[in-house]
Amino acid sequence: MKLIKISLLMLVISALIVACSSQKEKKEAKMSENPFFSEWTTPFGAPPFDRIRVEHFKPAILEGIKRHKEEIKAIAENPEPPTFENTLEALDRSGMFLDRVEKVMENLLSAHTSDELQAVAQELAPLLSAHYDEIYLNPQLFDRIQKVYGQRDRLNLNPEQRQLLERFYKDFVRAGARLDEAKKARLKEINQELAVLELKFAENVLKETNVFTLVIDNPTDLEGLPANVVAAAAEAAKERGLAGKWVFTLHKPSLIPFLQYSPHRELREKIFKAYINRGSNGNEHDNRVLIARTIALRVEKASLLGYKTWADYVLEEKMARTPENVYKFLDRVWKPALKRAREEAAELQKLIYAEGGNFKLEPWDWWYYAEKLRKQKYALDEEMLRPYFKLENVLDGVFLLASKLFGLQFEERMDVPVYHPDVHVFEVKEADGRHIGLLYTDYFPRASKGAGAWMNSLRDAYKVNGQRIAPLIINCGNFTKSTPEQPSLLSWEEVTTLFHEFGHALHGLLSECAYLRLTGTNVPADFVELPSQIMENWVAEPEFLKLFAKHYQTGEPIPDELVAKIKNAQHFNQGFATTEYLAASYLDMDWHMLTDPVKVEEVMAFENRSLARIGLIPEIVVRYRSPYFSHIFAGGYSAGYYSYIWAEVLDADAFEAFKEKGLFDPETARSYRENILAKGGSEDPMTLYIRFRGREPKVEPMLKRRGLL
Repeated sequence: MKLIKISLLMLVISALIVACSSQKEKKEAKMSENPFFSEWTTPFGAPPFDRIRVEHFKPAILEGIKRHKEEIKAIAENPEPPTFENTLEALDRSGMFLDRVEKVMENLLSAHTSDELQAVAQELAPLLSAHYDEIYLNPQLFDRIQKVYGQRDRLNLNPEQRQLLERFYKDFVRAGARLDEAKKARLKEINQELAVLELKFAENVLKETNVFTLVIDNPTDLEGLPANVVAAAAEAAKERGLAGKWVFTLHKPSLIPFLQYSPHRELREKIFKAYINRGSNGNEHDNRVLIARTIALRVEKASLLGYKTWADYVLEEKMARTPENVYKFLDRVWKPALKRAREEAAELQKLIYAEGGNFKLEPWDWWYYAEKLRKQKYALDEEMLRPYFKLENVLDGVFLLASKLFGLQFEERMDVPVYHPDVHVFEVKEADGRHIGLLYTDYFPRASKGAGAWMNSLRDAYKVNGQRIAPLIINCGNFTKSTPEQPSLLSWEEVTTLFHEFGHALHGLLSECAYLRLTGTNVPADFVELPSQIMENWVAEPEFLKLFAKHYQTGEPIPDELVAKIKNAQHFNQGFATTEYLAASYLDMDWHMLTDPVKVEEVMAFENRSLARIGLIPEIVVRYRSPYFSHIFAGGYSAGYYSYIWAEVLDADAFEAFKEKGLFDPETARSYRENILAKGGSEDPMTLYIRFRGREPKVEPMLKRRGLL
């Protein structure tokens, strides 16, 4: 009897072993099918987008968290005394597997998302937030960092090493490393909830943007619209199964031309109001609840960490340093800008009356009458420019500029996998042929893509034992798409936006930093826009413009007469452009100066009070109303939207150096590359700027460029 029992037990154990082995084999087989679990044999180790599926992200993120925890445990529990190498360098190199997966997922969430991917991201967001909190709130790890930090003056560190130590030490302190356990626990809860709120906010804005269409079935309602705009609307209708009709959407390439050229005031009002009411329509995509909750959590988090406001917390690490400095700076530009905007509004109202209109200028009228006035004053119609800005020619232009300044070469690669057919990949090389990195370009709107334009990184540049790991950089935009009748012809704004994002790409591509924490665009937000915005300056320079602006049909360069008109009109409508932007900067700051939560029903009232306080005229709507202000509620620019104009002071002043010595002066370009682009966040930004310019920046070039002096 005893032998039978033992035999049965052995059979059960054997069955369990077989079952466990089978489960292990299945798990290993599943992992082998997941491209994140194998080495990427693609050219330059680029992501194999042709093999990556939504279902691959969750297991890869979970495995990445597991591996990262093990790496952090090894650093924190290292029995050796803490050193820069075994603590700070080790920390900078940890989490590489997780970072690889996150970067791919983040790019797809912004550029080619889906309901399934968004659901996975929302499930993983609190887990990722909790994981990073565990690292920053790990007392053993922080103790090791503190010990190295305490010896910093005796360690003979180079400037980049010292900056890495400073950054990590401050990162941990600002993440709550000094809090007691109860406060740490609450901070974790706040961070997890904020991570989900930001994802949901962006998702709602995308859905609100996609849900509206202005369908036109009467050809007379197309009066005044350029042929290319009508053709694009017909193509959009066809894609929606509405052949024979015309569809206009809230994507900028569709919205802006309609506002500029349609004489049908009631239709302009309809599409404009749909645009500015996104996220506040009382439906399932309404963002007002998310705003109120986000602000409440940020107020609480700032207080937990010992700061008066969220703005105080954020700005401590920016060039501006304090809210008072930001407001003082904004006020200096606001006064002349508002004065100019009032003059522009009066001029547009005068035009309305002159044409026999008996109505008051409204925001949905501004674009239409401003375009008329530009044509009247400068004989310049934006549609006159488009034929000279075929997308491929503009791309050739930005590549030419990088070649003339830095000697870079760009070669399109057809062997690198992409996530969408609209995406193109270019290998970037030095003048001598050495590989620098890859640049992905993704320039057209689609339902799966967020609005606006941006730069992303799939892999940052860094160094291992002195050997540079090449970056993988993406530029995304939402530019005018080609139609069966004609290629993609860009507006002036789209051209400057392409150059802007390319500047961010250069910042990532040309980084020579050793450490991931400091590389490329890992710099304060009010410095990161310098490399992007300076690129826009060359576009308006006749000497450069004529090199790439060629008629898409004849190949003729843009005529001198048209170039002169562009120059003459450069200050036109700057009151409008500056005030709508600055109003959003004030609104951002006002939200983040709150010390108490705001009720959901008071969200729009708060916005109205903020804009009334600065005296924004009713003819202009703030560039981003709160319910779709993704920069600050979903995009990392909270208490930082002012950064664009702060950096414009830097870029206008920096470009003066090129104008003084020559647009393509090799020595100035070399200094700019070595002291700004290559350095990332490896030193204090003002130190880097002064090293390039020889002095601190002056505000006058920016005011002069905007015509506000």
